Amino acid sequence: MVVSAMDYGENPSASTGQIWQWLGEVRDPEIPVISVTDLGIIRAVEWLGGECVITITPTYSGCPAMDVIAEEIAETLQAHGIKPPRIVYQLSPAWSTDWMTEAGKQKLSGYGIAPPQQQVVDISSIQRYREVQPAIACPQCGSVDTQLVSQFGSTACKALYKCKACLEPFDYFKPH
Repeated sequence: MVVSAMDYGENPSASTGQIWQWLGEVRDPEIPVISVTDLGIIRAVEWLGGECVITITPTYSGCPAMDVIAEEIAETLQAHGIKPPRIVYQLSPAWSTDWMTEAGKQKLSGYGIAPPQQQVVDISSIQRYREVQPAIACPQCGSVDTQLVSQFGSTACKALYKCKACLEPFDYFKPH
């Protein structure tokens, strides 16, 4: 198959690695300090028959931000000379907070949202039963003297906590 520069847009030399870097410029519309690559929702970047194909997994099915994220991905790649990509939504396996980068978790904490404190896929439970809940540190003062107020915070993927030390409420990004 012959692929011309017209198939790729203005930037036919862009590698998938370069495109991954550019996708790091796309911010999550709900938490603008974190990128879609930090969030771990980008599953694949491929060139298929001259078309850029981006596979994304929503943080949960029905996530209202997916259309905005797809538009932002297209705009970002167009700014780098790539034709609007085909966006493929992959629901299985379901997204997990395990896919978030450590840099993304640090950005959440700096933004005032406690990042997930435990892995969803924890192989240590294969050998023994663990019921110990992790201490959730307050992103404002760092105290672990915190209390769960509600299983749901500002969005379904967050829980609402209150710090007993500084008395500030804060969101906790639930592991799932």
